[in-house]
Amino acid sequence: MAAGAQVGLYVNPVATQISNSQVDPDPDPFGFLGANTTSRTFWGANIGGYYEFFHGEKTDVAIDVRDSIVHGNGASLNSFLIGARVSGKPIASLFVPYAQLSGGVGTSKAATSTIRQNRGTFDIYGGVDYRFSSHVDFRVIEIGYGTVSTINSGNFGGPTQLGSSRLLNFSTGLVFRIPVPGVVE
Repeated sequence: MAAGAQVGLYVNPVATQISNSQVDPDPDPFGFLGANTTSRTFWGANIGGYYEFFHGEKTDVAIDVRDSIVHGNGASLNSFLIGARVSGKPIASLFVPYAQLSGGVGTSKAATSTIRQNRGTFDIYGGVDYRFSSHVDFRVIEIGYGTVSTINSGNFGGPTQLGSSRLLNFSTGLVFRIPVPGVVE
């Protein structure tokens, strides 16, 4: 049986734990996580979609484009990502597992500065969607891990250049699947 291409669209809440291996030693306007901390939880949304263009016997392949926008302690991180998504066929009736590798640009802004910094970022995601109906999935859980270099005083002549921040993402929500008319694999 031939399967048609489809588009999935989502706007889902996300919690992101952002961690550094060391504290930015100088209280300055570029302290992204805030004073005397190496970790903070940011909250926001994943806004995106995927185009599922290949249907195999056991897997489907898609291109995913997303914008993850999170805020915490007055600071913000906006990650625009493009990635490859591979999903399995439904298991245990209607559960669809998937994995994704994405890369893009992360834009960070500290709470007390108007300057934004753009740096390369990557994320690896894994999750499970539950098929409610032919056009709506419930994203039971999505967990992601990635890195990005956030703004810090070392970027502006400060004494310590911080390494990349680690990102641990948790998300859930709805995915709306739309068949693409006239496209059949």
